[in-house]
Amino acid sequence: MALQGPEELGEQVEEPEDLDDQDASSISPAEEITLPPGPGGDEEPEEALLLPWDRFSAWLHCICVVGFDLELGQAVEVIYPHHSKLSEKEKTSICYLSFPDSNSGCLGDTQFCFRFRQGSNRKSSLGCFLETTDRDAPPCLKREQGHYYGYVYFRQVRDKSLKRGYFQKSLVLISKLPYVTFFHSLLKIMAPEYFEKQEPCLEAACNDIDRWPTPHPGRILTLPIMGVVIKVRIPTCYDKPGTSQLVQSAQSDSLVSIVLPTIHEVDLFRCFYPVFFHIQMLWELVLLGEALVVMAPSPAESSDTVLALVSCISPLRYCSDFRPYFTIHDSEFKEYTTRTQAPPSVILGVTNPFFAKTLQHWPHIIRIGDMKQAGEMAKQMKVKKLKNLKTLDSKPGVYTAYKPYLNKDEEIIKQLQKGVQQKRPSAAQNAILRRYFLELTQSFIIPLERYVASLMPLQKSISPWKSPPQLRPFIQQDFMKTLEKAGPQLTSRLKGDWIGLYRHFLKSPNFDGWFRNRRREMTQKLEALHLEALCEEDLQQRIQKHTEVETVDLVLKLKDKLSQAEREQLPVRPGTLPKLRAHIDAVILALPEDLQGILHKPSTP
Repeated sequence: MALQGPEELGEQVEEPEDLDDQDASSISPAEEITLPPGPGGDEEPEEALLLPWDRFSAWLHCICVVGFDLELGQAVEVIYPHHSKLSEKEKTSICYLSFPDSNSGCLGDTQFCFRFRQGSNRKSSLGCFLETTDRDAPPCLKREQGHYYGYVYFRQVRDKSLKRGYFQKSLVLISKLPYVTFFHSLLKIMAPEYFEKQEPCLEAACNDIDRWPTPHPGRILTLPIMGVVIKVRIPTCYDKPGTSQLVQSAQSDSLVSIVLPTIHEVDLFRCFYPVFFHIQMLWELVLLGEALVVMAPSPAESSDTVLALVSCISPLRYCSDFRPYFTIHDSEFKEYTTRTQAPPSVILGVTNPFFAKTLQHWPHIIRIGDMKQAGEMAKQMKVKKLKNLKTLDSKPGVYTAYKPYLNKDEEIIKQLQKGVQQKRPSAAQNAILRRYFLELTQSFIIPLERYVASLMPLQKSISPWKSPPQLRPFIQQDFMKTLEKAGPQLTSRLKGDWIGLYRHFLKSPNFDGWFRNRRREMTQKLEALHLEALCEEDLQQRIQKHTEVETVDLVLKLKDKLSQAEREQLPVRPGTLPKLRAHIDAVILALPEDLQGILHKPSTP
C-alpha cells in the first residue's frame, strides 16, 4: 500500500479524473464502464469464460435464511444457491450470529454484520480469477482470506399465531467482500420482498446476481436486482485517498434507481459521537493493534462501531482479527476470553451483559449508549478506570489506563462541537472526521513509506544476466534517525511522543502486515524491472556464443520468468510479456528441430 508520499516507490501513477455519467442513460443493466487500467499490464481474464454461478460467487458465497425453531433454537432453513457448501461449524456460527441477543429487544427490522472464521480445506475454483480482480483493490477492500462476512437483515414482529408470539427470521448474505454499505443496501431491497414472497423471490435474486459483471476495481457498474438497478464504483488503490470517483449526472439516469457514493464506508461521526472526545486516543489504540472491546446495546451499534474503529486508520489496513458482533456461542469465545494469557490483538463488538464480567480484565473497553441522531451536545467525558465498569449498564465512555503518545488535538473537537451547535448535516460532520483520520494516518505512515522506498536498490544495479538484487533490510535504528528531519512534524500540527508511538507500532501486527505487503510489492517491482531489462536484450546475438545446452537452459529459465510474471501479476509495462514470448519463440526456432519439439514449438498464428 503506497500513500501519496514525496518519494513514493516506482513510477508516479496518474489519478483517474472524476467521471461523469458519460451519457448514463445509454447504459444498459449489468453493463460495465471500464476505466483505464492501473499499472499491472494487460486486461485479463476473459469474463466470457465464466461458468454458471461463477459471477454470483465473485460477489457472494451464498444466501442463508435463519429462523427460530422452538425445539432446535436458531436453525439455517434455506441456503441459496442449493449447491453452496457450508460446514456444520460454519452453519452453527451463522445461526448464532444472525440473531440479536435476547436482551437487545430489537423489534421490527434490524441490520448489522458479523465476521467469522472460514472452515479449513475449502478452495475456490475461481481462485486465480479473483486474485486478478483483487490486484487493484485498496488494502482495506481486498477479499478476506480466512474469514467470511455475514450481512444480516433481521425481522422480529408480534405474531399471535406462533407459539412463541413472535415472528423471528434473518436473511443473511455470506461474502468474502467487505462492502458493508453495498450489501446493506442490497438487503434493504431483497429482504422485504423475501419476507412477503418467500423462496421464489430468493431464486430470482440469485439469478439476477449471477448476471452481474464481476467486482473489478475501477469500474462503474450498474447492477439490476429484483426490478431495481444499483449503480456503484469499486474503488482502486490508485484513487486519491478521501475522494469518490462516482459522480451523478445532472440528467436523471433513466435506468438507475440507486446510486451508492461508497460501497464500504460507515458514518464515522455517528459511530464515534458517544465518545468523540477520545477519537484520537481510539485512533492510537487501533493503530497499535491493542485489544479492544465495544459494549453496545444492539448488534447494529456494535457492528457499526467496530467497523468505524477498523476504518479510522484507513488507508492502512487493520491486520488483526476483528468481530463486529461477537456472542458467547462463538467458536473463539474461550480463546478470546481466557484469563490465562494476555488478551489477543482483536476488536470485539458485544451486546450480552455477560461480557461485562467475562471481559473486565481487558485493557481497553468502549461503552456505547443508544446512537440517536447527534442532535444534542455530547458531554465531556473523562477516561474512566476499568474497575468502575461493573455491568453493561455502566455509563457510556472509554474505560482504560492507556496514556496516549500524542497531545490531544483540541481543534477537531471544537470543529465537531461547532458543527453540532450549528446543526451541520451529519454527512458533512462525517466528511470532516474522515478527512481528519486520513491526514493523521498519512502523516504517520509517509515517513515509513519514504524510508522503505530508500531500501530499494538503484535501477542501474539491475543486470538482465544476474538474479534481481535484494531489498536492503529494515533497520529500526536507521528509520528512527530519519524522523528528526523527515518525520510527521512536516505534515501534522500535533505534538507529542511520536518516537514512542513509532516504537510501539513497529512491534504491532499492523506494521508486520503493512511491511510484508510493501516488501512483496517492491520485490515484484524488482522482478518486473529485471524482466523488462531481459526484453531489451538481443537474445539472438547472445545465444550465438552459447552451446545448445546453455541455450536450452536459457529457454527454460525465460519460461519460468514468464509463468512467474503471469502467476504473480507482476507490474510490468504493457507489451512486455508478448515481447518476452516472442523472444522465447525466436530462440527456440534457432535450435535443431528435435529440441524444438521438446521445448514445444511455438504455435503459428
